[in-house]
Amino acid sequence: MFFLISKRFVLGLITLFIVSLITFIGVEILPGDACTSYLEREAFGEALEACIKRLGLDIPAHERYLSWAYNVVQGDFGYSLSGQMQINEVLGPRVKNSMVLASAAIIIGIPLALILGIITALWRDKFPDIIISTIAIFSMTIPEFISATLLILIVAIWLEWLPGIVIVPTDVTFLELLPNIILPVIAIAMIMTAHMARMVRSSVIQVMASDYVQMAILKGVPYWKMVFKHILPNALLPAINVVALTIAWLLGGVVVTEVVFNYPGLGRLVIESISNRDLPVVQALGIILASIYVSINFIADLLTLMLNPRLKTLQTRK
Repeated sequence: MFFLISKRFVLGLITLFIVSLITFIGVEILPGDACTSYLEREAFGEALEACIKRLGLDIPAHERYLSWAYNVVQGDFGYSLSGQMQINEVLGPRVKNSMVLASAAIIIGIPLALILGIITALWRDKFPDIIISTIAIFSMTIPEFISATLLILIVAIWLEWLPGIVIVPTDVTFLELLPNIILPVIAIAMIMTAHMARMVRSSVIQVMASDYVQMAILKGVPYWKMVFKHILPNALLPAINVVALTIAWLLGGVVVTEVVFNYPGLGRLVIESISNRDLPVVQALGIILASIYVSINFIADLLTLMLNPRLKTLQTRK
């Protein structure tokens, strides 16, 4: 198992290295440079020289990459052009806000998806399955920006129950942020729950059709004992990877949702940085989002390896 975990870890590091290289090269091959793109008509004289010196654009590209990568490993992402401050200071409150949004969606979405997936599998082709599956498929087919817009239209504009647009400073407290995140959380959790519930349903149905479950039925094992002892433990193991992939999907879903709801998180910062041509921030966001994605998948692989009964059996034999 140690070899498999080490292999996954090394592959994750290689992935991050490749992403960092692609991100850096992608910025390098753009016409002009970061300072020229940002300063535009003011890209001359002392302002341009100061910007070039601050970003290290006066040294060769390979040296600049090594310096940037070394600083990133230490947690230093450099300076933001638009904010005239360290990128860490820009990212701090944005990361916190996005973590609040994503965590709330995960806390609601994962347990709900597991429950709904199990219910639809155990009552396959019956009324609960038909209703839940219909709603899930409908939720999966609607793009995030449409579902978010519909929530704003119905809940915020027509019913006037909750604010539709988040108009708060970046560094607000959790209590001030709470009423503003309800609709964004629903928009994210709705699609996430639908995807996971369908995957869990398929996994449970597949296990129910396996030979050992059929043998347990023939032996007269009580139904609910069979469900909790034989079906769910084996069905939920593959669901771990599904949960990880769905959480990784949040990276894209959060970007769209934050833009629609004007939520001050990482997603909106991505769009703002691209619009403002703040290339150092774009580079930092690229490596941060890639790190989150790789970390989530590594944790999922780790849990799968630790909970895999076949690996436990092999370790016991050794």
